[in-house]
Amino acid sequence: MLTPICGIWRMTPDVALQLQIECHRRMTGQQRLDTALRLRAWACELAREGIRRQFPDASDEEIERRLRLRLEVARG
Repeated sequence: MLTPICGIWRMTPDVALQLQIECHRRMTGQQRLDTALRLRAWACELAREGIRRQFPDASDEEIERRLRLRLEVARG
């Protein structure tokens, strides 16, 4: 449900989720794949930035090694 807050219309998280699901259902398979690949690239870049902050002196190669390790751990 949309609700006005301070004169601005806001939606609840449940409504936002339902709208997102409906949007994905209208996408083609290729559009969903493109979205997933963009999200993965964004998540990897975010993880790289976190690694850079944690290890400011790490080389690019070390950052990539640590990223691969994180991804392996996440996969189980």
